[in-house]
Amino acid sequence: MIIVGFDPGLATLGYGVIEKTKAIKPVMVDYGIVSTPKEENLAARLCLIEKGVKQIIEKFRPDEIAVEELFFAKNVTTGINVAHARGVLLLTAVKECVKLYEYTPLQIKQALTGYGRADKHQIQAMVKNTLGLKGIPRPDDAADALAVALCHAQTNKLGKLFSI
Repeated sequence: MIIVGFDPGLATLGYGVIEKTKAIKPVMVDYGIVSTPKEENLAARLCLIEKGVKQIIEKFRPDEIAVEELFFAKNVTTGINVAHARGVLLLTAVKECVKLYEYTPLQIKQALTGYGRADKHQIQAMVKNTLGLKGIPRPDDAADALAVALCHAQTNKLGKLFSI
């Protein structure tokens, strides 16, 4: 099963692709980012996100897609822009792949480390170790997207609980 995980963002949207087989460990297929230039207006940036997400889905033909839910406590303006990007991501993903799931940051941390308050370094180390990588994936958004995909791989037996 091919799973694509997305870490929503307006400037940088991370993606991570893993393959879950009957083997003990999932395998990393690819990871990266879709970036949008800050000089562009919001509508143009959202179009770039749609195009990038569609290309990723067409390239990897995932069986399921997992997306991190939004959480912002400090900058509401940034949160609103990320929410716009996440909306485009969700719309594009559901059009291209019906099986769409979402997880909170707490659920992702819990699935990867067993501790819902794990810090970014702990999550990145678990992504590296779980996938047997030589280094931590960069940029951080791509590592976060792989974490979303791994969370889904570990919890997808519960299926409909996290389905959108």
